[in-house]
Order: sequence, then C-alpha cells, then structure tokens
Amino acid sequence: PQIAMRADQVASSGAFGAVPLFAGTFLVMMIAMLVAAPIGLYSAIYLSEYANRGLRSTIKPLLEILAGVPTVVYGFFAALTVGPLFRAFFNGIGASIAGGPMDGLAQYLMQVQNQMALVAGVVMGIMLIPFVSSLSDDIINSVPQSLRDGSYAMGATKSETVKRVVLPAALPGIMAAMLLAVSRAVGETMIVTMAAGLQAKLTANPLDTVTTVTVQIVTLLTGDQEFDSPKTLSAFGLGLTLFVVTLCLNIIALRIVQKYREQYD
Repeated sequence: PQIAMRADQVASSGAFGAVPLFAGTFLVMMIAMLVAAPIGLYSAIYLSEYANRGLRSTIKPLLEILAGVPTVVYGFFAALTVGPLFRAFFNGIGASIAGGPMDGLAQYLMQVQNQMALVAGVVMGIMLIPFVSSLSDDIINSVPQSLRDGSYAMGATKSETVKRVVLPAALPGIMAAMLLAVSRAVGETMIVTMAAGLQAKLTANPLDTVTTVTVQIVTLLTGDQEFDSPKTLSAFGLGLTLFVVTLCLNIIALRIVQKYREQYD
C-alpha cells in the first residue's frame, strides 16, 4: 500500500509533508468524538442522576472493565464486523440509485471498501464511550448535593435541576474529560491501522482511506532502519510533534480539573 513517504521520494518535491497525516488524525478523531461525546455524556447523566443504586453498582464496574479492553480487540471488531457492514450498506445505497441522475455518486458508493475513516472513527468512538462516561460520571457526582437541594427548594424539577444546575457546575470537568478523550484518540494506533488503511490522503471525506501520525510512525520504523536515515528522522519528528500536542491537551485538561476541584473543596 502507498504510504506518506517512500524511498524514491525527495524533500525537494514536497513529499515529506505531514499535513495529510495530521488531517487524517483530525478526521478520525472528530468522528470518534461525535460518537463518544453525546453517548458517553448522556449515559453518565443517567447513571449519576436517574439510575437506582443497584443498576449503578452494576453498570459502573462494567464501564471500568470496558475502558481497559485492549485496542487490538476493537481493531479486529472494526476489520471483521463494522467495515463489512458499512461497505454493504453504502454499496447497497449505490446500487439502489444507480442509473439515475445521481449515477456518479452511485458509482462511487459502489466502490467503497472495508477500510475507511468512518469505520475507524466509529469504532474508536465506541472504545471511548466507557472512558468518557466513567470520567463524566465521577465529575457529575462530585457536584455538591447542596446545589441540587437548593434547586429543588426553589421548585425546580429533576430535569431542570440537571440541565440548569448540575451540568453548568460540572461543565469544566466534563470539558476536561473530553480533552482527555481527544488526547487518547489522537494517540490511537491499532484501530486506525486495521480499519482506516495506510494511504495518506488530504481529504475530509469519511469514506476515504486515511492514515494517522501514529500509524505512520509505526510504518516508518518497521524493519531495520539506520538511525540517521530520512525515514527514522521523520518518525522522530512526527513523534515529537505528537508528544507536544498530547502533552498540551493533558496539561489543559488537568488544569481545568484542578480549578474545578478547588472551586468545590
């Protein structure tokens, strides 16, 4: 498969640009967060505010266990289950509209393969749901009960209290949880390798194959490489950039959590 850098490519041709890698990373991360953020947050709200104690004591440990499942398992799930399902779905849509005014779109949909950014993003989002839900649940539970009692004393209903009191109070911590989830999504490798392909493309189409920074680092360092070779140095440069990005995200998230905790201590 084509990768972002080959031995016959030279710097003068612009072949060493990392923009397609970061674009692919951003695309997969955005799809993953669109899946994980609403589902994880709503499940956390339900567990902390609406679920009874027995259900919560059962679901909470399961979320903790799911958050620790190896990502290679999700990668196999993406490659063997989700990818073929998405391919059959889009191929079916293409076949149903073929021969009409949208024949060009139909031909494109009928050529969709198992590996695409959408598959990697959806499965990565599924992987992040327990992570987001568990963190958000802990943050919502740390909101003082006195705020809820004051809202109830003013005549607010349960849903109004959650919407206008609990969530605004927990919002900084929830945002920190989302940033930590983004940091984890940016650093994911196995799911993207098995579900999104290895082609470095500058595209915003979720049905295209893409690759990410982490996958490219693994690809460049696979096999025997000299330390001062262009591929090895490029991998180190990508790794340093990725380290700085994730470090900044983690620092911002931890600062937000720290301020949130100090506010209610």
